[in-house]
Amino acid sequence: MRSRQRMFAAVMRLLLKCLRLGRRRRFKLVRQVEQLWHYGHLCLRSLLYNSFTNGDVVLDSLFEPVYWLVDHVTRWFGVVFVALVIGLTSSIVAIVYICLLPLILQTYTPAWICWHLAYGHWNLIMIIFHYYMAITTSPGHPPQTKGDLTGVSICRKCIAPKPARTHHCSICNRCVLKMDHHCPWLNNCVGHYNHRYFFSFCLFMTMGCIYCSISGWEMFRDAYVAIEKMKLLEKERLQVAANQTYYQTPPPTFSFRQRAFHKSVVYLWVLCSSVALALGALTLWHAALITRGETSIERHINKKERQRMQQKGKVFRNPYNYGSWDNWKVFLGVDVPRHWVTRVLLPSPHLPHGTGLSWDLPPCVTKQCTPLLAI
Repeated sequence: MRSRQRMFAAVMRLLLKCLRLGRRRRFKLVRQVEQLWHYGHLCLRSLLYNSFTNGDVVLDSLFEPVYWLVDHVTRWFGVVFVALVIGLTSSIVAIVYICLLPLILQTYTPAWICWHLAYGHWNLIMIIFHYYMAITTSPGHPPQTKGDLTGVSICRKCIAPKPARTHHCSICNRCVLKMDHHCPWLNNCVGHYNHRYFFSFCLFMTMGCIYCSISGWEMFRDAYVAIEKMKLLEKERLQVAANQTYYQTPPPTFSFRQRAFHKSVVYLWVLCSSVALALGALTLWHAALITRGETSIERHINKKERQRMQQKGKVFRNPYNYGSWDNWKVFLGVDVPRHWVTRVLLPSPHLPHGTGLSWDLPPCVTKQCTPLLAI
């Protein structure tokens, strides 16, 4: 009798324990659902917390996972992009020296030979110099302590002083002085100290590609016709072999050197023309930004600020716009007329105006800048 009572008590205790576990699991599931509900409600309120929220803010929030993925892919593949730029540029230079230069020396007049040798080597030196400086020069970073900095804000990501025109790079995970963008082809940010190198590289690379496309147009056309002829003759040779008409004379075949020469010329022209179009459009875009005294990030900010001030009946003025001509002189570091040769047409490692922490009026500016706001 006692053994039955003990067994019954044990079964009841086990049943109660199972009920408690089930109840705990249900309570835990309910708590998780409540937490998710509160988190979603908080996210929705964060998107609508002030009057500055618009469609751009909502889209940025929705695409935040995509941005995170792009940032990490760009960070890890930056070295691959740099190696790709070096490899493609080296292949073009090798084709020019091996295939095109002997033809130029044999067929062109002495005047044209001097022109091609002088311009081609000058353009190549400018490309190599500015690309090397762009990838090795630090864009500039603000100090981690405030010190003597005045009128600065605090970056909400790295919790450090954030001077004017400074922005946080999510790929480098640091604030960058006068940040324009993070360039994967440089594996580096484009900022205060290397912005000129980046633009000069884009400009001279575009000029070099246009030069190769124009100079090699006749060779490209002849090489394309020769390749089409090679394909036709190869097709005829296969047909002869299939019909087993040995009494016929097989069509002549091109040697490996001839095939490689024609395909290299076509590769050079197609690559240079494609890069000239794409990089040329990017260069024109940055030239327009420099003319207005803006960076890529500031253009977006100034556009929103201009719309906001327009609603209040005021006019927004960019305080860093000194006029088109003076903007270019400030950007290129031209203080005297001879600098157009020594600092623009020749390789020059001179530093830009200012330190990137404060923006005083550069000495080369001929007039005072307009105020920030005008009623």
